[in-house]
Amino acid sequence: MAEPRNIWSFHGGLHLDDHKETSSERPVQRMPLPERLVLPLHQHIGHSAEAVVTVGDRVKKGQVIARATDYVSAPVHAPTSGQVVEIGDHPIPHPSGLSDSCIVIAADGEDSWGQMPEPMSDFRARTAAELRERVRWAGIVGLGGAAFPTAVKVNTRGEHGIDTLILNAAECEPYISSDDVLMREQAGDVIDGAAIFRHMTGARTCLIGIEDNKPEAIAALRQAITDKGDAATEVVVIPTLYPSGGEKQLIKLLTGLEGPSQGLPADIGLLCQNVATTVAVADAVLRGRPLIDRIVTLSGRGIKQPGNFRVALGTPVDFMIEKSGGYSGHPHQLLLGGPMMGFGVHSDQVPVTKASNSVLALADAEAPSPPAERPCIRCGECAKVCPAQLLPQQMYWYARAHDFDKLQEYHLFDCIECGCCAYVCPAHIPLVHYYRYAKTEIWSLEREREKSDLARRRHDARQARLQRIEQERKSRLRKKKEALEKKNTGDQGDAKKAAIQAAMQRVAQKKAAQQAQSQGATED
Repeated sequence: MAEPRNIWSFHGGLHLDDHKETSSERPVQRMPLPERLVLPLHQHIGHSAEAVVTVGDRVKKGQVIARATDYVSAPVHAPTSGQVVEIGDHPIPHPSGLSDSCIVIAADGEDSWGQMPEPMSDFRARTAAELRERVRWAGIVGLGGAAFPTAVKVNTRGEHGIDTLILNAAECEPYISSDDVLMREQAGDVIDGAAIFRHMTGARTCLIGIEDNKPEAIAALRQAITDKGDAATEVVVIPTLYPSGGEKQLIKLLTGLEGPSQGLPADIGLLCQNVATTVAVADAVLRGRPLIDRIVTLSGRGIKQPGNFRVALGTPVDFMIEKSGGYSGHPHQLLLGGPMMGFGVHSDQVPVTKASNSVLALADAEAPSPPAERPCIRCGECAKVCPAQLLPQQMYWYARAHDFDKLQEYHLFDCIECGCCAYVCPAHIPLVHYYRYAKTEIWSLEREREKSDLARRRHDARQARLQRIEQERKSRLRKKKEALEKKNTGDQGDAKKAAIQAAMQRVAQKKAAQQAQSQGATED
């Protein structure tokens, strides 16, 4: 029997009431299709997709309706068959509450598939490039919340060697249980997806990091590993501690390695993927299906019938809540994502997207209004719980003072915005808000600096071009003048020569005349 794997620990963290039993006690249910699906063109990190359909077009399930526009981008597919009835701005799930460009499909009720690519059941005989292209076509992004295009993330062979694949099954946020039930019901797909990732990246081993509060999922994964004879994959049970699902924190727990500041796990030979992303990859490669739905946790005391639902992307949140029994009273707060790292929305008239792993309708007791912010008492509790080993108190002061250079010296961008510091703050300071504000300002300043640098480079290039044109003009004039002078000098020389020759001819003629005259006189 193999020796139990050593589990390391990370600094700080919190033990939170997880409230997962509220939604995890029932199997995943299929959410009915709504009459209209609203599909934002920007559902991922990177450049927005571009619509390839027009209003009035008929579409089939799985058909590409918006293409990727850049390397870091992802296409969007039709979640069902129907007709495109609108392309325009609609509210999207975003903290700003703003609208963005969306494709609206009226479902025809037939739910008929279009022509999909052939399954790659022989994926081990395929090249990494072929598999990446399939993942890119399927529009798969990180389903743990980051929404970074997966095909880009796995393209590491040319840059770094990947030794170990890490599957993030921690799901440490309270209430959310979508990954838990996914692993229970589709453990085999998780292991298949892990094998595909290993083949794409060249990773030798796979570690599945899962918290010890998910015993059924742990058992299901281990059984699937046994059934498939996958000796390269190991389930590693870690303590339940928030935020163990943070990428750097999970790496530390499983390997003892410290992720590089502002670097990537690939820099130290690791690749991290969420288990839901892994199942989506298995779907794309082994079944030829794009990412058109996902499991979403619907929970909180504000929901009559909490649970996990397989939901078509583009389904309005209010439709989901209605089909799950509706609201239980008037919820105090509606969150997309978890209570620690999610964000509040003012309306349920927003669609489910690729990044939507949960919708929480929290009652007053679950999300009471925060007390009034008070001055910092410098207690240091925030530093004790920070999993990134930062100094939140100092960062707070620099953020308030708009001292962004100092903030970066204190590694602001290593902050994962987990909310631990704000959770324990006795002064009720919304610390993460200050950090998010500072990051946004720094990004804005960077963009302005880049624009200024670009304008300066363009100005310098224009000045250099004008100077070059002027120098070329002067050079042409100089050459023309020199040629003219040379010509004039030549003409003058020729005239002088001609004058001398004419004079010599005259002299010769005169001499000839004199000689003729003298000769005539002699004859007389």
